[in-house]
Amino acid sequence: EDQVPIVMATARGDDTDIVVGLEAGADDYVVKPVQARVLEARIRAVLRRVGGAPNPDGIPKIESHGDDGELTIDRAGLAITRRGVPVALAPSELRLLLTLSASPGQVFSRQQLLEAVWEHSYHGDSRLVDACVKRLRTKMGEPAGRPRYIQTVRGFGYRFQSR
Repeated sequence: EDQVPIVMATARGDDTDIVVGLEAGADDYVVKPVQARVLEARIRAVLRRVGGAPNPDGIPKIESHGDDGELTIDRAGLAITRRGVPVALAPSELRLLLTLSASPGQVFSRQQLLEAVWEHSYHGDSRLVDACVKRLRTKMGEPAGRPRYIQTVRGFGYRFQSR
């Protein structure tokens, strides 16, 4: 589930109102009257913090992975290509790839991946993660037994290697 950032712009400016607004889930709290450029700057700052800020030129960020850039991930367009050919992924496979590739080199436990990708925290269903990784590797053209991007960390989980 995506998180939508919230900036409250309100005439209520005492400390109690600000605290209540922020504790209720707002990412920022602006007291009116406020200049448009100040409000815009605060919105951009919140978007940077949550990872949703657009590039200044308006072009979505497209990541290239591998020495030859064979794998591209367009996070804004939710599109994956391998050697220029679109890779059709199921929603869970796409979420798994986006989660792993967001932090190259970081090891994720199967439990962390269950919570991030499938949004449930019950234990004992690591086979769900393993099966999804296997399907994802196949669709990405990973060589059997020698995965290039999604690597197994034996006894713990998986990591994404950019090269």
